[in-house]
Amino acid sequence: MTAIDHDTLSADAEREARRARLFTRINAADKWFQVLGLAWITPILKAGAGDNPRARMGEIWRLLVVPLLAIFAFLLMWGTLAPKVQTSLGAVPGPAQVWSEAVSLHQDAQAKAAKKAKFEAMVEKRNQKFIDAGQPEKVKEVAYTGAPSYYNQIWTSIKTVFFGFLIATIVAVPLGIAAGLSPTANAALNPLIQIFKPVSPLAWLPIVTMIVSAVYVTNDGWFAKSFLISAITVTLCSLWPTLINTSLGVASIDKDLVNVSKVLKMNTYTKITKLVLPSALPLIFTGLRLSLGVGWMVLIAAEMLAQNPGLGKFVWDEFQNGSSSSLAKIMVAVFTIGIIGFLLDRVMYALQSLFTFSNNR
Repeated sequence: MTAIDHDTLSADAEREARRARLFTRINAADKWFQVLGLAWITPILKAGAGDNPRARMGEIWRLLVVPLLAIFAFLLMWGTLAPKVQTSLGAVPGPAQVWSEAVSLHQDAQAKAAKKAKFEAMVEKRNQKFIDAGQPEKVKEVAYTGAPSYYNQIWTSIKTVFFGFLIATIVAVPLGIAAGLSPTANAALNPLIQIFKPVSPLAWLPIVTMIVSAVYVTNDGWFAKSFLISAITVTLCSLWPTLINTSLGVASIDKDLVNVSKVLKMNTYTKITKLVLPSALPLIFTGLRLSLGVGWMVLIAAEMLAQNPGLGKFVWDEFQNGSSSSLAKIMVAVFTIGIIGFLLDRVMYALQSLFTFSNNR
């Protein structure tokens, strides 16, 4: 073999090694692409890296082109049929009108943010004058009372659903573990689950409103009453999927592992933390994802009636407003609710991927 042949073989081997390392990185990233709903990126990267582009075209077609065609068909059908439906506020807005209102809401949010910043700067300047004049007793913190922007309402809804979801998790997981470990606890909890699980948030809301109004009598507490009413309603409606899935996951633990815990004479705390939770986590996270989805759906109805200043109140206010742009704004809120719901589910899926070895075990 000549020196030229040897150099050529070495260059080819190095190129193949680099290619193998690249594909290893792509395969490692594919896990997170799937978590984020971006699985279509993987075949594009592999095709770009030289992995038989023709063989990857089927995946690209299925994962990227087909969804894009479906979205395009939906928008085309929506844009064609919407003008033919006349309501008391005029024709149903098409994609162009809804997009225009989304841009308008963004601009309005920017204007309100600038107005709030200006107000806070004026208050700070006023207080600084009193401090410089040696009159600190005249310094006052004046709260901004302007109308919340669309983004503020989105953030309020997210905070509310996470607060309610957190309470539901704190209640449901221990109860689910108890029901999964103890047939007696399961027999006690099962009737309550079957009775209260189907109850609508609209039925819970008046009860929660009266109880919160009776118990939470202060006006300067950490939370507004409307916030607590919405969050507790979310809790009451969203804890059941987590409770049921936790109980099922704990009850499905391999009996050999349970026998080993008895042989090792594990105490209850060690058994739960070292054996029960690691084995039941996949089903627990499935319950958490379902609970968060239920909580997000319930929240909108709860905010409408409790008048918590979130997306639900935004939809209700626009419905009551009855202007020519109200329907388009409501449709913007509908898409916002759907997108945020998808993102919340992706967050929980990412956490599930971090803390469990398998989604199916």
